Amino acid sequence: MNPQVIWLIVIAIALVALGAGIYITQRQRSRQLRTHFGPEYDRALEGFGQPRAAERALRERAKRVDKLEIRPLPVRRREELWNRWQAVQSQFVDDPVTAIREAHTLLSTVMRDQGYPTGKFDEEAELLSVHHPSAVQHYREAHRLADERARGESATEHLRLAMIHYRALFADLLNLGAARGEPAREERRHEG
Repeated sequence: MNPQVIWLIVIAIALVALGAGIYITQRQRSRQLRTHFGPEYDRALEGFGQPRAAERALRERAKRVDKLEIRPLPVRRREELWNRWQAVQSQFVDDPVTAIREAHTLLSTVMRDQGYPTGKFDEEAELLSVHHPSAVQHYREAHRLADERARGESATEHLRLAMIHYRALFADLLNLGAARGEPAREERRHEG
């Protein structure tokens, strides 16, 4: 057999193997991102329209969070914030609009205490999605419902739903310390 033909066959086999390796690696990376980000992966895909662009954005998001000093709250601080949350929830009956505003303020406090930058909702939601991919959906929905109410486009029932969504993120944020080795607030309550 001609040596040039042999080299062409070897090169063709190497290119096929390289292509297969790249394809498998990309599929594994996509699967990992989909598993980690869950519904946020689908949201990014819908927003960017192309899997590569969406995945690049999600990886960049994770890199931005890696540069932050995200820290769990001490047990006492979590308990203090949980008590404040209970007071805000109680206030909802008499003044739902103020309670929603205070719920958002309290969430901002928790985020800031943990090391997340606050101030711009879209940035907050993106950064939260790295460690709280399921709970951030609640934050987006609560924010949407509260905005509708602020524009006079919804009823008090929407504020009740917003409060439920805010509470889901709030509880997830407070349990960040539990994920890193401290017992969750709810677990400690049931132990005693």
